[in-house]
Amino acid sequence: MTRRARRSVRTRLTLLYAVPFFAVGALLLLVPMISVGDTEPAGTGGGRPGIDLDVHLVSVAVGLPLVALIALLLGWFVAGRYLRPLHAITATAREISATSLDRRLALPGRDEFGELAATLDDLYGRLRAAFESQRHFVANASHELRTPLSAERALLQLALDDPDATVDTLRETCRELLELNVGQEHLVDALLTLATGEQGVARAEPVDLAEVAARVASTATRDAGTRGIVLRTELRAAPTRGDRALLASLVSNLVDNALRYNRAGGRVEVGTGLDDAGRARLRVANTGPAVPPDELPRLFRPFQRLDGNRVRRGGHGLGLAIVRAVTDAHGGELAPVARPDGGLVITVTLRADLGSATTAQ
Repeated sequence: MTRRARRSVRTRLTLLYAVPFFAVGALLLLVPMISVGDTEPAGTGGGRPGIDLDVHLVSVAVGLPLVALIALLLGWFVAGRYLRPLHAITATAREISATSLDRRLALPGRDEFGELAATLDDLYGRLRAAFESQRHFVANASHELRTPLSAERALLQLALDDPDATVDTLRETCRELLELNVGQEHLVDALLTLATGEQGVARAEPVDLAEVAARVASTATRDAGTRGIVLRTELRAAPTRGDRALLASLVSNLVDNALRYNRAGGRVEVGTGLDDAGRARLRVANTGPAVPPDELPRLFRPFQRLDGNRVRRGGHGLGLAIVRAVTDAHGGELAPVARPDGGLVITVTLRADLGSATTAQ
């Protein structure tokens, strides 16, 4: 690292301020000398003016170093006063850690330092919210994983303690263990999808939401028939750019959520197309239980359910959280609306990619 690169901001500001101070001081010293030189008669080599000029030359020789020293001291003082708020920001920022993110700089003033402090305060607020969300997520994930593990352990313990165990009872225990294992695999897959969605889109490619929705609807038709639910689709071309696997997960989770939280004889409507601004739009609506509008934001957080308990309908409370994460990762907009007669209408809007438009069949 060069010496210039190692200079502190205060040193550079000191030099910057010292230059005009020195220039002014030097000018004040030189002006009398110039005046004396101008008053000396031409062609004379001695006399009073020459003595005055010599005196001023000595004064300048002694005064210039003194002026330089004073200029440096003034520059150092002014730079220190100017950087004092920055030192306060730096000292306080160093004290803030993951366990004290509730602290704020709260620097008064509306200058550049005040704006910097306000920006850092906003950053600390977002970091605190992120850490809190992470802690809640880890706690909930631990609980969700601990429950099936405890159930598996109980089944194994019962099988081992049963003196009258037969091949059939052991096989039934194995089947129950496999079912629990499948549930854990689905939970882990959902957690991985959520983590991937929150990381963002590494590589975007042309994707037509109509094609993705058509495949998801085709797969979900049997499940809808088993539940006695009518699944309707109205798919128009909705080209966008993004991660195909994440967008497929978004559509799949929306449709699965619409089927799971429905009623017998209900319906699910899946539609795609372009909005008035030319953006790709996906709309999934269903019938089902009434949802209070003020509860909608909570449903899109991990492991949150409307009834507040952990009685799951084959799910883990991550579907809508995945939808939100994938939407945010693609820079899209998520608009959930509670229907007055029960159920939800969830609309996802993404950037359009008109160059890759295709017509859904």
